[in-house]
Amino acid sequence: MNIYPETWKGLQVLKPYLSLPFDACLQLKFILIWLAAVAVFFTFYLGFISIRYFGRSIKMLFGEGSRVSGDGEISQYQALMASLSGTVGLGNIAGVAVAISTGGPGAAFWMTLMGFFGMSSKFAEVMLGVKYRQRPDPDHPTRISGGPMYYLKAAFEARGMPSVGTFFAVFFALCCIIGTIGGGNMYQANQTYKQILVATGGDASMFVGYGWAFGVVLAFFTGAVIIGGLKSIAAVASKLVPVMGIIYFIAGFVIIAMHIDNLIPSLITIVTSAFSLKAGFGALLGGLLIGVQRAAFSNEAGLGSAAIVQSTTNTDGPVGTGIVAMLGPFIDTIIICNITALVIVITGVYTEGGGMEGVELTSRAFSDGISWFPYVLTITVVLFAYSTMISWYYCGAVCVRYVFGEKDWVETVFKVFYLLCTVVGTSAELSNLINFTDAAMMSMAFPNILGLFILAPEIKRDLKEYLLQVKNSG
Repeated sequence: MNIYPETWKGLQVLKPYLSLPFDACLQLKFILIWLAAVAVFFTFYLGFISIRYFGRSIKMLFGEGSRVSGDGEISQYQALMASLSGTVGLGNIAGVAVAISTGGPGAAFWMTLMGFFGMSSKFAEVMLGVKYRQRPDPDHPTRISGGPMYYLKAAFEARGMPSVGTFFAVFFALCCIIGTIGGGNMYQANQTYKQILVATGGDASMFVGYGWAFGVVLAFFTGAVIIGGLKSIAAVASKLVPVMGIIYFIAGFVIIAMHIDNLIPSLITIVTSAFSLKAGFGALLGGLLIGVQRAAFSNEAGLGSAAIVQSTTNTDGPVGTGIVAMLGPFIDTIIICNITALVIVITGVYTEGGGMEGVELTSRAFSDGISWFPYVLTITVVLFAYSTMISWYYCGAVCVRYVFGEKDWVETVFKVFYLLCTVVGTSAELSNLINFTDAAMMSMAFPNILGLFILAPEIKRDLKEYLLQVKNSG
């Protein structure tokens, strides 16, 4: 695919807009508003699809949607688990802790609300991902590729602007590659190593100074899965995600049960803090933005990554797959992220200070009452991080092939580079990684959401046609 001349033409068209002198902070706030806007828009535009068809999404996942049609690479269940393994990561553990420590308990409320609205935008992007997926490599005729790159290009081509469409498609792919390396890989490795240090004595841990060695081990096990491609990743994810989810749910439930008297006061604190003006309007807005930011980082609704993974499903059609995809933000944010938030708030560790951040704060909360619980958390952190790393690799690999060509050597080079970054990630600074990750991942949202808005009438029309077919067949 010779994309470069088309990309350059698109860049010239957009040059006046790309040179605007935006402050980095304002850019981030714009992206967060952009993410919230598309989620709220599709929730209302599609008639609260996340509520009306929630039951159907479960039925399709385990019932009619589990039947294989043959047009795809992995099953509906495997596709959702592979997508969840990319979202259910350290954003659910460390990211939630960062949100509460910096934005207060109220950030958990906004995070949950965004999780609900995000179910609708997740439906939209996954539906389009399946609808516009392609088989771009003649040497691998069974390989399916999909995602925002394909529906962005199609959306602008249909409106007589192929150069602009190509530019946005490549821009998304490049941002996804950077986000894959930063958020899907290095951040996960960094926080996993930090939790192992906490669980083995902190500064006195025998593993202090051996981050590189831990990175080598993690890279080895990651490479053992990604070398087998999508089917290998999906097979591991479909077994790993339920296990790690159950472990984390039970651990969180035990801590909450031990502090059951504080449950109602903690829920009240979360809600009242979300709307409190005690620290000023700026503090309220800050908590809201941090909650939205963490939700976006965690469930990725609006970023477009799920459209890449779930476009490979071999069951049902575009709309059906989109309906199943709504379960992603529900499980990731409304359930798992709230377990973390409740554990942190109900134990009160967020008020202790002491410079704790990220996974260290969550570990302190889980150790409250049961001293050996940080070891359970350590196991969970490793599983969460590992599952995220193998799934995000696939997203990055698809985008690398899209930009640099459908060649085996291109993916091999990326594979080696990805594993090297795993080793480097264990020794990097947390603050730098968070900034790097947020900037790259949030940048994916702009072109993706633009495409969703442009194709909104098409999404609504296809949904109506699908529901009519379901009604007539029932």
